[in-house]
Amino acid sequence: MIVPIKVKDVKDIEQINHIVSRYDFDIWIHGKSGMADAKSILGLFVLKLNEPLTLVVPDDVNVKKLFKELEPFLVIG
Repeated sequence: MIVPIKVKDVKDIEQINHIVSRYDFDIWIHGKSGMADAKSILGLFVLKLNEPLTLVVPDDVNVKKLFKELEPFLVIG
């Protein structure tokens, strides 16, 4: 599943990393500058915050709780 996200600053990156680190499935963030494991705080700093980013999770997992926690960052609609 691919969902657009909006990240404004380093604090947002830290919050997203903290949330996704509690889940046992792979979670990636893709952007034009590359892709990063969302559980790797150092990896996330490779991404440029001013570009469109997408959250990528496996299609076979229940994302309801994850998406509820990430709601402030999700771009839906």
